[in-house]
Amino acid sequence: MLSAPVDHPLNLIMQTVVTSASWALTALLLVVALRYSWRERTPFYVLIVLAVIVGAFVEPLYDSALMLWFYSPGMWSHFSAFGIPQPVWTHSGYAILYATPAVFINRRIQAGQFRAQDLYWWAAIEFAMSCCFEMIVINAGVYEYWGPHVLRVFNYPLIIATLETVQVMCFSVAAAHLRRHADNALQLLALFVIFPAFFIMGNLGVGGPTVIALHLDSTSPGLVYAGTLTSLVFAVVAIRLAAAMAGRLASQPALASASSASPAALVRPA
Repeated sequence: MLSAPVDHPLNLIMQTVVTSASWALTALLLVVALRYSWRERTPFYVLIVLAVIVGAFVEPLYDSALMLWFYSPGMWSHFSAFGIPQPVWTHSGYAILYATPAVFINRRIQAGQFRAQDLYWWAAIEFAMSCCFEMIVINAGVYEYWGPHVLRVFNYPLIIATLETVQVMCFSVAAAHLRRHADNALQLLALFVIFPAFFIMGNLGVGGPTVIALHLDSTSPGLVYAGTLTSLVFAVVAIRLAAAMAGRLASQPALASASSASPAALVRPA
């Protein structure tokens, strides 16, 4: 029976690179989000980034379900849950992989420059980003998916990038609908609930067949293939639904005052 590689050495140089680079890029993303928020007089874009950063505290649920283990000897960790130590760069990693597409998708939606089919291009970009980042850090000795995953490329299960793409696309569209229908900027704080909800929906809902197949007491490669392929079908359905919902936004005029506010304010002035 497989077990987590709890004693596997961590590449300390790569830990420094990932931590430094990801937090530097997160700071840059926050500057961009603040600039967009200032221009549109809404805290929306900054709140997207902050909601995703805070949402990274759900990472241990993901790790347990999809059998990810961060190599822990020498890790810079700030907490542990389910017996899985968490590195400090999880929050910045979430911001780069998940908040960045959401910010730019919503910026284009608000500018009236987004069509339903554009979501498929963004899904491809997100898939490529996930593959690029995770393949690098996995093979550089930072962590691994230690379970009986199938369809791996460079030790990376492609179902992971697929599920991440689903949750980012669905979160982005849900955030856009929230902004469109919010009566005031205070309601935008719902982003802090929406992100973890769609994170769980994407990875453990759409990914449910894969998760169950991985953890069956008497699993087999055939069962894991079946669960993985079922999740892939679910993912296609979810992304098509998200594209349809994005199309509804594209067909409606933007409501400039729906969540307008000073970037420093949360409640729209009367």
